[in-house]
Amino acid sequence: MNDSHARRITEGAVLTAIFAILVSVTVYLPPLGSIIQLVLVFPYIIYSSKYSLKSSLIMIAAGIGASGIIGSVAAIPVAFAFSTTGALIGWLIKENKSKLVIFISATLTFVFHMLLLYVGSILLLGINLIDDMFDVMNQSFQEFVSQSEAAGVDVSELSEQWTGYIGVMEMLVPTWLVTGVALWTWLIMLISFPLAKRFSVKVPRFNPFHELSFPKSVIWYYLIVLITALVSAPDEGSTFAFALINLQAALELVMVLQGLSFIHFWGHLKGWGKGRIILFTVIGIILNPFTRILGIIDLGFDLRERLQTKGK
Repeated sequence: MNDSHARRITEGAVLTAIFAILVSVTVYLPPLGSIIQLVLVFPYIIYSSKYSLKSSLIMIAAGIGASGIIGSVAAIPVAFAFSTTGALIGWLIKENKSKLVIFISATLTFVFHMLLLYVGSILLLGINLIDDMFDVMNQSFQEFVSQSEAAGVDVSELSEQWTGYIGVMEMLVPTWLVTGVALWTWLIMLISFPLAKRFSVKVPRFNPFHELSFPKSVIWYYLIVLITALVSAPDEGSTFAFALINLQAALELVMVLQGLSFIHFWGHLKGWGKGRIILFTVIGIILNPFTRILGIIDLGFDLRERLQTKGK
């Protein structure tokens, strides 16, 4: 056995042990686990960025097995999700892919695992996690209604609004899922990449946020969806209505990001300090309808190019 082979096995064993321990802590101590999850992909990023795909697959199997032994069966889904995602990130780093490609790939992988967990909980345990969440929300609201009526307060109008609100929330579950997973993935990369860099892993960098600009075709997709929503009257709960409301929500989020990026662009153009840019970013998030309009104007009228040309 040569030195490189021995080093690969030793490093894999050490990182697998660290991973299994972290997964076990995540399962047994959920409050602490929510923080530990931010670095669970780290051992696999380190390993997969250095060694072959075959070696990474062996480490994935070892990590899942060790986590199941130490942390019980409940640890297996967690180990499967984070080991495969971490190995994918490491492999993409090794292939010199951009940080945006890594971010999108990792997000889609986590979404796949979330869907797998959701379907598995229904088929194997008979538990619908999403339905249970909305049941808890409805029960809490009904308790509030009962207490209000006992105090002589008329909440009939509020009850109607709540029913409509819950209906929209249920239809928007896919959008909220993808958005939440994307934010979680971004946090994981924000923490794991600097750590990996300390271990001599050549991690890519994002372009500055003020350079972010979506393709101009996105605004046409957005207009088509808006016009369709205005002129059509899809049946409530239908597949068409479900797709339409999620497309609209997703594209509105894209326009908000475009608007926030323009705020950063304007701050960069004017030489603002970081504190001022952060302040206006927070204001932009709070006043997101106006930020969305700003994003539409920026994308539709080439606002940045006009400002740059004017400034020359």
